[in-house]
Amino acid sequence: MSTETGAPSGTEPRGHRIVQGPRGLPLLGSLPRFGRDPLAFFEQLRGYGDMVRWRFGRHDCLFVADPEYIGELLTETERTFDQPLLGIAFRTVMGNGVVVARGADWRRKRSLVQPSVRPRQVKSYASTMTSCAVELAGTWSAGARVDIKREMAALTQKIAVRTIFGVDTPADAESMGRAMDIAQQEIGKEFSGLGAVLPDWVPTPGRARIKKAAAVIDAEVARVVARHRDGDGERPDLLSRLLTAVDETGAHLSDEEIRDETVTLYIGGHETTSSTLVWAWYLLSRNPRARAALAEELDRVLGDREPGIEDYAQLTYAQAVVKETLRLYPTIWLVTGIAKEGARLGGLPVPEGTRVWSSQWATHRDGRWFPEPEVFRPERWDAEQGDEIPEYAWYPFGGGPRVCLGTRFAMVEAVLVLAVLARRFELEVDPGAVNPVPTLTLQPDREVMATVRAR
Repeated sequence: MSTETGAPSGTEPRGHRIVQGPRGLPLLGSLPRFGRDPLAFFEQLRGYGDMVRWRFGRHDCLFVADPEYIGELLTETERTFDQPLLGIAFRTVMGNGVVVARGADWRRKRSLVQPSVRPRQVKSYASTMTSCAVELAGTWSAGARVDIKREMAALTQKIAVRTIFGVDTPADAESMGRAMDIAQQEIGKEFSGLGAVLPDWVPTPGRARIKKAAAVIDAEVARVVARHRDGDGERPDLLSRLLTAVDETGAHLSDEEIRDETVTLYIGGHETTSSTLVWAWYLLSRNPRARAALAEELDRVLGDREPGIEDYAQLTYAQAVVKETLRLYPTIWLVTGIAKEGARLGGLPVPEGTRVWSSQWATHRDGRWFPEPEVFRPERWDAEQGDEIPEYAWYPFGGGPRVCLGTRFAMVEAVLVLAVLARRFELEVDPGAVNPVPTLTLQPDREVMATVRAR
């Protein structure tokens, strides 16, 4: 994407200073420009400097692009930067889960949720990830036409339903999936439109749609929770672990808290990984050399068998494909915080109440940290011969104390699914550009049709 006319466009180090960005309009600031194309807007801000002052509606904002400042923002969250109160659409879907909660409430919830997604637990879910991918592979054949977006959504949805809820009936997946699709679209629309500055009490058609979607989600989660509580014996799914978790006082999560954390885990295990896999197939289709390198590794490490968690560490190129995909198309494309009293970035004071923004999209495509930033090159992640990448130049899962709890789950899921399918097939994506749309996650703007080719 191009740099804004009149904005500096150099990629040389620019020192510790705050520069003035676009002035924007009275009352609205740069909201209209942001709403038209948030990703392009953040790249334009990056052209001004590494710390850029701008306005979002009536809010004073600071955009940061240098990994040093991003690291400070992420690691100082809870101490000198607050988690912002995100829009009503986001909060209607996510509730007050671990992603949204603040302070002591956040610390309590994190301590209860974290054990469910530790590496030892993710290991127990790996066989489900592989078996679901094998089931999908059985429906593909050479020459078949598939919509990768639809296929990956259905696959990761099945994995999420099995690992989180411990169920596998079509109704569970279909109703939740439809509601989540609506929710994701409406969150993106509200966040980048006028709804971002409207008071919560103002009714809009989009807010009505998201309330209906949230009601479906609530009903589905309540039904599954009731089924778990009525069941006998221990179950290995994530929901069962949440239901039995207790805090330091011996208290369990409430029904409302169970609902919020379940939705958070569902979005992390389904929506984000689905998007990552679609972009990975798109990039591999456009890069034959990377596709051949992945095939070579899969043949060498796996031969004719299916991958398991014990193979994950050996599938280094598959991991690199996922990491490079997340660099170019990070599912989470924005991090924000609100400065508390005494906040500083790069040694410079940040006024209390300032909204600090950082965009994975803009930083991941900065030539200072990633040579040939627009090029898909998994080799840059080679531990011995790859690029020297500064900490927090790549942060698709956030970082600091609020780093995504599902990072390990998401990486293992993406790598194992890719290994199962790419061991058998190549996907030849139809010609034409597929553009990213920033909703709750970074989604393709259309169906992604491909022809299945047997290897």
